[in-house]
Amino acid sequence: METPLAYPETERGDVVEEQFGVAVTDPYRWLENDVRNDQNVRDWVTAQNAVTDAYLETLPGRDTIAARLTELWNYERIGIPVKRGDRYFYTRNDGLQNQSVLYMREGLDGEPRLLIDPNEWSDDDATAMAQWVPSPDGRYIAYGVQDGGTDWRTIRVLDVESGETLPDTVEWAKFTNISWAEGGAGFFYSRFPAPDAEGEFQSLNTNQAVYYHAIGTEQSADRLVFATPDRPQLNNFAEVTDDKRWLLIYSSEGTDARYEVTLGDLTQDDIPTRTIVTGFDYNWDLAGSNGDQLYFVTNNDAPRERIVRMDVSGDTPTLTEIVPEDEATLEGASLVGDRLIANYLVDARNEARVFDRDGNRVATVELPGIGSTGGFSGELGDPETFFSFTSFATPTAIYRYDSATGEVSPFAVPDVPFNSEDYTVAQRFYISRDGTRVPMFIVHRADLDHSEPRPTLLYGYGGFNISITPGFSPGRLQWMEMGGVFALANLRGGGEYGAEWHDAGRLLNKQNVFDDMIAAGEYLIAEGITTADQLAVQGRSNGGTLVGAVVNQRPDLFAVGLPAVGVMDMLRFDRFTAGRYWVDDYGYPNREPDFRNLLAYSPYHNVPDSGDFPAIMVTTADTDDRVVPGHSFKYAAALQHADLGDRPHLIRIETRAGHGSGRPTSQLIAEYADLWAFTARWTGLDVPEGE
Repeated sequence: METPLAYPETERGDVVEEQFGVAVTDPYRWLENDVRNDQNVRDWVTAQNAVTDAYLETLPGRDTIAARLTELWNYERIGIPVKRGDRYFYTRNDGLQNQSVLYMREGLDGEPRLLIDPNEWSDDDATAMAQWVPSPDGRYIAYGVQDGGTDWRTIRVLDVESGETLPDTVEWAKFTNISWAEGGAGFFYSRFPAPDAEGEFQSLNTNQAVYYHAIGTEQSADRLVFATPDRPQLNNFAEVTDDKRWLLIYSSEGTDARYEVTLGDLTQDDIPTRTIVTGFDYNWDLAGSNGDQLYFVTNNDAPRERIVRMDVSGDTPTLTEIVPEDEATLEGASLVGDRLIANYLVDARNEARVFDRDGNRVATVELPGIGSTGGFSGELGDPETFFSFTSFATPTAIYRYDSATGEVSPFAVPDVPFNSEDYTVAQRFYISRDGTRVPMFIVHRADLDHSEPRPTLLYGYGGFNISITPGFSPGRLQWMEMGGVFALANLRGGGEYGAEWHDAGRLLNKQNVFDDMIAAGEYLIAEGITTADQLAVQGRSNGGTLVGAVVNQRPDLFAVGLPAVGVMDMLRFDRFTAGRYWVDDYGYPNREPDFRNLLAYSPYHNVPDSGDFPAIMVTTADTDDRVVPGHSFKYAAALQHADLGDRPHLIRIETRAGHGSGRPTSQLIAEYADLWAFTARWTGLDVPEGE
């Protein structure tokens, strides 16, 4: 066993707060302070990174892993095209560009023309283009600028003909759509009031409102369209129907897809509004429109979702069921040409079904294999659409689909430096603690010797109704290429089997998620796929919470824990930035039943004083304003203070990065190289040696 690391000294405060008769200690409260405003926190980050970097330098094969990751990442990546008239807009990355670039073609086979290159925006390539939306005639592009990984967006406008960026600038947009009005005269968006300088990256986000920005005007002239000052906790965002007839405004209370829907009449200058869905009870996801007929995907009386048509011509909207609920979970639908294309999850893998507008099934889209699809956006009257397809060993490819003929044709299929047929994917089902049957994908090189257990990376999420489906990652492929096994468990709390699956893994049922993950690890060991000395557990965000909880509860089950940007203090998550939204899944820390449940699994509060723990590498970013880094800072400090054995308990803190979106390619490669070198060392995976 290696000599224990000498961690930086972390000051322990004397904060103790009584909640519902429980004395809750929080010795590292000071680490919640923003690194940009607190020198002590900055010094702590510097000291922690110095120890982590020095340790990583000692690990064999790290440079070789990074070199191979660079090769695996170096392939052309094309985004799903957006069609406006005869113009096709799409993103492209030549492989190792830190940020993807926006292109346009005149006609499907036209020559690509570069429109926006975010790689020119900053010296460190940490300024990214977030969402981008062409105007209805393709004359303009409204796009969000994201600096250093923040969730804040600055919206700018490009004139496609001239290639010039207009003076138009919209600040303080966050968690927003960009939805154009008729003719491209302007767009609707959502923003929060400007925060004060000290609270820009940590203060709670309240009073989101919908505005209209007219092209060629100052933001100060933007028109307030919809606000809820009497209910400042509501999210409000807007969507214009394809025919530009209606403005739909969705209001919600948290992360749940439970909306009130307000309808605005865009044929009137003052945009009169009326509420067409009251109460925050169900999901309403617009699939398309035809005049007064609006098509929605909804879980109203359908936990696994159905498609309905809403007639809004009268004073009271009327609903007609078009496609009833199925055993498969409906993820989304789009009206394309004269067809409805519905994307279903069948045991966590996608199937695209085609219906006429009366709900009669007419076709199934022929997919390239078992995997995940996205896209299928379109409009009434135009049968052309595009979709993406990916799987564990299949990088994302883009296909064109004709909804009238059913023809599928490739638009962009990447040429990659490996053979996807060298890998095998199996789906298994295992039994959790309470008898629930849970699916899990197991992926590895086809030539592995099955008679011996292998180092295995187990990934999970389990929350917020988010389905984790097969998808390609150059990082994961490198893990498997070196001989490791990758396992993805589809835990409760996600959306794989609809609302009931989600409900079974949130609030007072959250322990089911941890039980599912622990049972996944036990299954992998019982089946001889791996051993406890070879098993690593990984998760991001809510999945970081998962890793922290299961390692606390079953440290004997894992050799390595990799919690990334996790919510680790379950008693204070709702006090920062977007944390207040998460009460839908976690509950309210100031309500006693929720408090006691949260305290029981909170990773920060349940680190034991002593024991034999797995090797841990916490990863976060010092400017994450989604899950503020104080969560990871406090958790890492608690790990290092406790007597948890000789294996390292480190934190890797990225600079000029946020929760994950917009990160430069080079930053991702460096992080994966560190993760795999660390994980290989503590699971026994043989890493390639350099020349």
